Amino acid sequence: MARHAVVVVATYRRPDHVRTCLEHLGRQTVEPRRIVVVDASPDENTRAVVDDFPGVEYRRNDLGAGTLAASRAIGSVDATEDVVAFIDDDAYAEPQWLAELLAAYEPDDVGAVGGRASNGRAGEELEGHDRIGRFLPNGRLAGNFGADPGRILDADHMLGANMSVRTRVIAEIGGIHDYYPGTCLREDSDLALRVRKAGHRIVFAPDAAVLHVAGDYAKGRRFDRRYRFYGARNHVLLLRTTLGWSDPHLTRYLGSVVSGAGREAFTGVREWGSKDSTGARVRGLGGGVIRAAVDLAGTAAGLWAAVRPVDRAATINAPLRARRGVDGG
Repeated sequence: MARHAVVVVATYRRPDHVRTCLEHLGRQTVEPRRIVVVDASPDENTRAVVDDFPGVEYRRNDLGAGTLAASRAIGSVDATEDVVAFIDDDAYAEPQWLAELLAAYEPDDVGAVGGRASNGRAGEELEGHDRIGRFLPNGRLAGNFGADPGRILDADHMLGANMSVRTRVIAEIGGIHDYYPGTCLREDSDLALRVRKAGHRIVFAPDAAVLHVAGDYAKGRRFDRRYRFYGARNHVLLLRTTLGWSDPHLTRYLGSVVSGAGREAFTGVREWGSKDSTGARVRGLGGGVIRAAVDLAGTAAGLWAAVRPVDRAATINAPLRARRGVDGG
């Protein structure tokens, strides 16, 4: 069965990445029916790039930085194609990328397909290839999306840099939520867990591959303290909004945060005893204590936000919900 796709590229102040991304999309063995670039930048640089690609649609996200999920909602809310494929601006698709994504929808119970995101590191295709996209009993997530198991596998969640969903399933679950500020971590897992909760399979198709070059963040650096804080904060929101307060994954996750913070602090104390110089001891102790404090602070902020979560994409999805008669929850 032939399927058609719209490809949505969400971006913020990365015009050079957008250009390269669109160049790769133009080399697909199966062409997307439409390409939509959704730009949250405060300038017109990305619009100028899109103007160089006839047929590519440009849309604005005036909510600005830190609203990646809202950009995805803006790009997909009016989709009529069979599948919506999401790709980050810093992900460059191999020529067979879209063809492989669409082919993985052959079983009717597949609601979403994620693809491989290579980081260009030697040996990454073997790292965690038996634990790709898993939702663990303790409420945490296993990624390993750079791995290549050599076949299509079932998964629990996807990487937003390279993922796709049936259009009718997006409508069924009430659209895309945006509870995830800061680094936007967990917005992709939100979509995936709700697809699973609605009874659809998610599969990982390794031949639907992109090179993920990991562009600069709007603020800070990847894996810095800010990244760690929002990782903890947004994960609580993910569990609360997709599964609810009573789900055991949430209570297990909170327990793991407390025990993990204790281990981080203990590691800092052990560093104090294992170093020769006072400066090295102070850095070791401080690093462990700071990591523990960031984890606990992010979790506390997430619990506070989870009491009354704010979905910044709610207004975007309102017409979809009204048209479909879906309660977005």
